[in-house]
Amino acid sequence: MAIDGKRIGMREAPVYLALHKPAGVVTTLDDPEGRPSIADYVRRLKHRVFPVGRLDFQSSGLLLLTNDGDLALRLTHPRYHVAKTYRVKVHGHPDEQSLARLRQGIRLIDGVTAPAGVRVVSEAGSKTWLEVTIAEGKNHQIRRMCEAVRLRVDKLQRITIGPLKLGSLPRGACRALTDAELARLRHAVAME
Repeated sequence: MAIDGKRIGMREAPVYLALHKPAGVVTTLDDPEGRPSIADYVRRLKHRVFPVGRLDFQSSGLLLLTNDGDLALRLTHPRYHVAKTYRVKVHGHPDEQSLARLRQGIRLIDGVTAPAGVRVVSEAGSKTWLEVTIAEGKNHQIRRMCEAVRLRVDKLQRITIGPLKLGSLPRGACRALTDAELARLRHAVAME
């Protein structure tokens, strides 16, 4: 398309995808160190998409990919308090005092975390599975929160972003969001 003889680009159709990021994959589209990246999972797409937020290299789970910058900004902006829930496998069995500290907020080097939702899901042998819900996104926040109460994280998997759920999406698989999922995400960040 051209206006006054100057070529202008057409806006791409919006794309909204859920990816089950495996552990050992960086949340970038290009890694200068040559590590596996999420680009390996979306190369065949016709449209360019970007990750909304991050999951660290060792973590797995739900990652939203889109070319909708407005929605991405709102989902990551602290003003909208979009909760994210993680399943966390830790060494040991946290006592009530440790759980209470996690729930109240933990002092980290970059400030005190907001209160978190924390519940014990199960215990087996010397390990405990926790479910942790936060609405912030400090770097390695859950790992650092657990370290602050002397819990070493063995595995960390994000299972929700606001109303969007990982569900049974296989590791490494990517799928388009349904209209209902997109509507719930947009509602969660007041984009109606």
